[in-house]
Amino acid sequence: MGLLDAKIGLVTGAGQGIGRAIALSYAREGAAVVVADFNRAAGEETVQLIEQAGGVAAFIYGDVSKEESVAATVDFAVTRYGRLDIACNSAALSRGSGLVHEYERGVFDQTIEMCLTNTWLCMKHEITAMLNTGGGSIVNISSNSSLRGQAGNTPYATAKAGVNILTKSSAAEYGPHGIRINAVSPGVIRTPGLEAYFKQQPEMADELANRAVLNRLGEPQEIAEVVSFLSSDRASFVTGQLLSVDGGGAVR
Repeated sequence: MGLLDAKIGLVTGAGQGIGRAIALSYAREGAAVVVADFNRAAGEETVQLIEQAGGVAAFIYGDVSKEESVAATVDFAVTRYGRLDIACNSAALSRGSGLVHEYERGVFDQTIEMCLTNTWLCMKHEITAMLNTGGGSIVNISSNSSLRGQAGNTPYATAKAGVNILTKSSAAEYGPHGIRINAVSPGVIRTPGLEAYFKQQPEMADELANRAVLNRLGEPQEIAEVVSFLSSDRASFVTGQLLSVDGGGAVR
């Protein structure tokens, strides 16, 4: 018996990395999963992986920075499976890097849009669907950069700090309606993007691993396991929380 048996789930940014691991975990724990991503090939591959493992999934192209696309994504889940029980908002895209005084306004705004505004848009429509069926659980993906900042990446850190407060404030609003809302804050996780970075700068692998008190990088599956728990009924008295999954990086 799985943690999420008979639940209907939605994962944004599920085409690769942490998002894909979450979608796979949802399915493995018994949920039917709507896989949303703006990379069609990657999203369809996630669906194939779920189906090959005996799970149930469907792909929808979704640009979560556009409200009409978010609305269509949630409507797709409800139309196909009858309701929406659980959702993880994993999609995010950071634009640019550098010092605050050198950032262009458009680049800053786009990072906020793709890392914070998109999460709010997803929550807006997910919550609407969940209110119609008596409750649910939402998990937002934050970042440890939101806890203490990140030099050279201030817009992203700022956006993710906004996700933290969005999570806590909305949890207070919707707890009385049976909707739990939490966030997970990953540390340094071995995603395809990070692996590509290591090919360019291999010396950074050990440096980043040593930022955790466990002295290693995290794996996407380790984030996914926590998301599945928070989404499940076993976390029925947990809401409004930000949980760092970082090998102790936040305390080093």
